[in-house]
Amino acid sequence: MTTQPNILIVYTGGTIGMVKDYKTNALKAFDFSQIIKNIPEIEQLNCTISSISFDEPIDSSNMNTNYYKQIVEIIENNYLDFDGFVVLTGSDTMSYISSAISFMIENLQKPIIFTGSQLPIGDLRTDAKENLITSIEIASKRKNGKSIINEVCLYFEYKLYRANRTTKINAEQFEAFTSMNYPPLAESGVNLYFNEYYLHQPKKEVQDLVIRKDLVTDIIVLKLFPGITESIVKHILEIKNLKGVVLETYGAGNAPTEKWFLELLEKAVFKGIRIVNVTQCVGGSVVQGHYETSLGLKHIGVVGGKDITTESAIAKMMYLLNENLSRNEFEKYFLKSLRGEISENVS
Repeated sequence: MTTQPNILIVYTGGTIGMVKDYKTNALKAFDFSQIIKNIPEIEQLNCTISSISFDEPIDSSNMNTNYYKQIVEIIENNYLDFDGFVVLTGSDTMSYISSAISFMIENLQKPIIFTGSQLPIGDLRTDAKENLITSIEIASKRKNGKSIINEVCLYFEYKLYRANRTTKINAEQFEAFTSMNYPPLAESGVNLYFNEYYLHQPKKEVQDLVIRKDLVTDIIVLKLFPGITESIVKHILEIKNLKGVVLETYGAGNAPTEKWFLELLEKAVFKGIRIVNVTQCVGGSVVQGHYETSLGLKHIGVVGGKDITTESAIAKMMYLLNENLSRNEFEKYFLKSLRGEISENVS
């Protein structure tokens, strides 16, 4: 007789955990310990469910790395007792949070599925129930006695994505997320279909779980725009204790070729500030040197971020900066796919 998978729901906050008090019309926090009572459809799933909630639900806009640590600690403390985890957060920062968690946990052999909703779980037209029920089902799916999913994912509106490949693209539609540079890992329709070719395959020999809780947050995103001035760029790059810059450039990694711009970046690189070039486009890749307008960045030591998302670049930089790597080592590991976040075959 096979035992049912044990799934832990971790509620941190966000729209999905709100229900309406119809007497006052006010929203209040949903009690996830009563989840089966409130969502009886969950009883049809072949798993047992437990839940842990943050003492105070955190709005997605207030999320920071201290809360990332809390999520990771909950998973670490319950890792041996559960077969999968469903983490509920606000959708606005979900791609940032889930990307960071993917780097903070190494040798993962179980599913961690992030989900949320655009409407509260108690709303008449909510998307919360489908997102939650399917996320639990995905987390409990097994093949040959092992979890089908062994990585950090994000499920929203019928699609399961690798979390560190996602970006939120819509504040109003239920289809709020996309992954332009990597296909969905699973799609939910009449049947739940897994694109097994694209799934992360863990090493056959089981390795100990490694948790890294320390992230460096002295970084900034510098988004270029036509007309950006020397004084603004200079002021940003001279921020006290600045350690990293995610530089959002145009198209395939293009930037101004003006002397002052390249000199400011070169000075920052010389000071030990790590700079990574990512595209402002939702899809596509940075190819430094493909056009003359990106050749200068390559020559001064800016790391071309290939097809990594801004959200994932921030998370990966926070992680790598804590490792005290040399400039060459930083570039080597940033361009290496550590959690499936970047395509190594992109030039």
